[in-house]
Amino acid sequence: MRFYRAINVIGGIHAAQIHILKVEGKIIMGNYVLSCCSTADLTEQHFKERDIRFICFHYSLDGKQYNDDLGKSMPFDEFYQAMTDGAETKTSQVSAGEFVGYFTPFLEQGLDILHVCLSGGLSGVYNSANIAKTDLLEKYPDRKIYIVDSLAASSGYGLFMDKLADLRDGGMEIGKLHIWANDHKLEVHHWFFSTDLTFYVKGGRISRASGWVGTILNICPLLNMDRQGQLVPRFKIRGKERVVEAIVNKMEEYAQNGINYDGKCYISNAGCPEDAQAVAALVETRFPKLDGRVEINSVGTAIGSHTGPGTVALFFWGEKRND
Repeated sequence: MRFYRAINVIGGIHAAQIHILKVEGKIIMGNYVLSCCSTADLTEQHFKERDIRFICFHYSLDGKQYNDDLGKSMPFDEFYQAMTDGAETKTSQVSAGEFVGYFTPFLEQGLDILHVCLSGGLSGVYNSANIAKTDLLEKYPDRKIYIVDSLAASSGYGLFMDKLADLRDGGMEIGKLHIWANDHKLEVHHWFFSTDLTFYVKGGRISRASGWVGTILNICPLLNMDRQGQLVPRFKIRGKERVVEAIVNKMEEYAQNGINYDGKCYISNAGCPEDAQAVAALVETRFPKLDGRVEINSVGTAIGSHTGPGTVALFFWGEKRND
């Protein structure tokens, strides 16, 4: 383990000095680890480039166990095709014991940890991480471990992690970053639609009768994430073209500065890249000041086990979610 000194320069002004730590041959910014779960639904390259560590959820497909490992064990197109063909899926969160095994090497190397969890409105993983934290701080009392409930999911969770990486790289120390994360996490907006109601009915989010009628009438539900980090149906839109327009209208309504939004925008999709590209094209046309192109990712296998194929999700920064 080797430490280097570095100066972070912003606009010609020297910001706080930070450490660069080399662990396992890899440079880590700061003297702490920024970490999340695989359910942030970013690519492996994105995680590596932003130096965000992650631990995998798990899922089963027709009884066979897999890690939610960014499509390595099973490519996303094969996974969603299997679901379409009737395969049964189940998911399991990261256990407290797994967190202990995952966190320990970082602590042994003198690193503190900021771990951000999938929304507590969707999973109990926040509790598992805190159990591990309590156990580990007895063994490593000089270290700091912060656990955050993101109240976010999929690439909205990923968008949040990307911002935390920006702040870390700008020299923010771990305690302040923990406070910032809790103060700003509800500013990430999540809007979802689905063109296939099968798995929303199966998961109980839509009644069987509503699902049958919706399929006949080509209804696409438009949902969002509320302030408790739960997925809530908001509108019923008839037809794919209309729901694509509607989801971008919601971004115009809720994004910081409206059509002058100049932040990043992420999209994730569950086996329907053409639909995701249609949303991205409309977003880029309507919001010319975006920070770069819209980033399109796949809904991972853990979250996708519940949404099923046909889901598109749009993520951006706005005012705090208040409902």
